[in-house]
Amino acid sequence: MKKLILILALSLLLTTQIFASDKDTEIIKNNVIAMWAAVEKGDVKEYLKYIHDDYTVFGESDTYLQAGINKEEASYTDYLNRASKVKTFMHQPEFTVRGNTAWMTYYWTDSGFIKGERFTSRGKSTRIFVKEDGKWLCIHGHFTAVD
Repeated sequence: MKKLILILALSLLLTTQIFASDKDTEIIKNNVIAMWAAVEKGDVKEYLKYIHDDYTVFGESDTYLQAGINKEEASYTDYLNRASKVKTFMHQPEFTVRGNTAWMTYYWTDSGFIKGERFTSRGKSTRIFVKEDGKWLCIHGHFTAVD
C-alpha cells in the first residue's frame, strides 16, 4: 500500500511539472510573437515590455555583445525608424524550462522594407528567459543569419 501511495504521489508531482512546463512554454512562445507584433506596429515601448533590464544580445550582424535594455531600446528605435512592414515568422521552436529559467531555439524568416527597399532574411536563434515577478522576460538573445 505504501508503494502505491508513493507511486501516485510521484506521478502527481511529475504530471504537475509537465503541465507547468507546457503552460510556461506557451507563455514564452506567445511573448516572442507579441514582441514581433510590436515590431510590426513600430511600437518600441510595447516590444520592451518583454525584455529584461539586464538584456544582452549577439545580433545577426553584431561583432560585439550589446548589453542593457537601454541599448536595446536605442537599437530598435533606430531600426524601426528605417524599417517598415516587417513580418517575422517562427519555425520549429524547441523549449526547455528549468525552474525560473527557460530557453528556446527556433528558425526565423522575415521580410519588410528598409528605406523603401524590400528585404528578406532567415536564420536561427536562441533566446534565454527568466521568470521574475510572475513574468517571463527575455534576458539574452543570439541570432545568426543563414544564407
